[in-house]
Amino acid sequence: MTADELASRAEQMSLSDNFVFVDESAGSDETGHGTKEAPFKTPLAAVAVVAGMPEEKQAAFKIQVRKAGDEEYVEITASALKKAKKAHDISVKKAKKQAEQAASDQAQNEAKLAEEQRKLEESKKIVLAENPALPKAKQIKIMDAVNNRNTRVKVFGWVNRLRVQGKDMMFIVLRDGTGYLQCVLTNELCHTYDALTLTLESTVALYGEIKEVPEGKTAPDGHELVVDFWEVVAKAPGGDDAVTNRLNAESDPSILYQQRHLVIRGDVASSVLKVRSRVMRAFRDHFDSAGYFEVSPPCMVQTQVEGGSTLFSFNYYGENAYLTQSSQLYLETCLPSMGAVYTLSESYRAEKSNTRRHLSEYTHCEAEIPFISFDDLLDGIENMVKDVVNRVWAEPTTRAMIEQLNPGFKPNNEPFLRMRYEDAIKWLNERGIKREEDGKDFEFGDDIPEAPERFMTDTIGKPILLTHFPGPIKAFYMPATKEDPRVTESVDLLMPGVGEIVGGSMRIWDYDSLLAAYKREGLDPAPYYWYLDQRKYGSCPHGGFGLGVERFLAWLTNRFTVRECCLYPRFVGRCQP
Repeated sequence: MTADELASRAEQMSLSDNFVFVDESAGSDETGHGTKEAPFKTPLAAVAVVAGMPEEKQAAFKIQVRKAGDEEYVEITASALKKAKKAHDISVKKAKKQAEQAASDQAQNEAKLAEEQRKLEESKKIVLAENPALPKAKQIKIMDAVNNRNTRVKVFGWVNRLRVQGKDMMFIVLRDGTGYLQCVLTNELCHTYDALTLTLESTVALYGEIKEVPEGKTAPDGHELVVDFWEVVAKAPGGDDAVTNRLNAESDPSILYQQRHLVIRGDVASSVLKVRSRVMRAFRDHFDSAGYFEVSPPCMVQTQVEGGSTLFSFNYYGENAYLTQSSQLYLETCLPSMGAVYTLSESYRAEKSNTRRHLSEYTHCEAEIPFISFDDLLDGIENMVKDVVNRVWAEPTTRAMIEQLNPGFKPNNEPFLRMRYEDAIKWLNERGIKREEDGKDFEFGDDIPEAPERFMTDTIGKPILLTHFPGPIKAFYMPATKEDPRVTESVDLLMPGVGEIVGGSMRIWDYDSLLAAYKREGLDPAPYYWYLDQRKYGSCPHGGFGLGVERFLAWLTNRFTVRECCLYPRFVGRCQP
């Protein structure tokens, strides 16, 4: 109890009775006043209140105690009073010591703050100047640092890490988007106002020579910039608004998505985005080397491809229109004029699936190829995935990032397992995997959900080309096989750790068969006149596929969710920033 609290309690006691009451059962040390109506709970509280009275009044007061179960108050025993007084004395000494320590700490903090303020004021007098006797600095990117060792250079970038060592040395790990560079500042360079107040994510210009680090030391690329001059370009805030207070490793996912513009500055997020850039280029190089042409289909459409329930609709100058679910139909129109074609563009699905592998907007790698068979299509999908992986793996920088993100990853050049849908149903049933809705075995015609599909893929542990799905669970444009009209010439590529990353099929290329498919699905063929014309004016057997780039990246970089594999993910409830 504080002195003020003791005084307040003493004032509220009945001075005429000269008694302090303690009820060990019904009393309270927190709210009691020592009266019969509001007794204390312990003798210690009573002793503390009496000790807070003027000395001339203390002797007149007696402590009355009512034990649990007793009806009457009796005077406290001598031994109990002695014990309570001893505990009070210890408490007073402890409180005094704590107060003295708090006062000492406050004085030390004030002195420390005063000294820091003095140093800051002194630091403002230090003005750095570039030594004119030194060679002119060559401005470089960090990625070019290895080729510019022992040369005086100038590097711009962001302070990625900052460490002060003593009063005469500080280390900055600089980031410029092309790499990371350890920089060493010594002596006066560390004493300026900018040095003492430097914060993470500030932008700086550093001058000096790039030297190999001494043996036994480590740094990015095995070298460091020995700084001889530097200046701040723009300082980031510190204190409550510092970047480390905006987000950190313990931040809730919703905070990380809201602050995604800062998250992508981190080592992991930026590496994923850099690998993504190289993967996109590898897809283009693969298709280019195979004689494909890239096309750019519209994203505003008035037709559906994958079912009306997942369409984003909007008013297009008074007409109904949608964001495209797939560019497949448009790619097919290019076959007679351009041959095999592909696109890397966005697709949109208004699918309220809040899972780790679903996005409302995603990058869709789609291709259509004329004059092929179903086996040709399967070979093409497998070859594409292997070739893209091998291409990015052949780049040392990209390979290093993949190895860091996904330790143990190696390109798989073994043949992909090919499994029919019907065999997958048998595989699940043989292992006791049941349908979630009723606990029964899977049957032919069931759509295999994500969890059983992932379990099968992860258990088998290799890429699976799952083929020949039943017509009713696939899109209207997929043709039935001649051997078994129940199933279609369709395929999903399943990858361990992710599940489906590719969906493809041959396309119905007969005019009458396609009209029948429209009728079966209850679709009005009129808006698809241009698509039907492909079957009227020189049709041909053809097929194609669509690959989700984010899912491919999640597999390649071992990310838990596809939301980590794009710049600003869009999913249910998230359309910012």
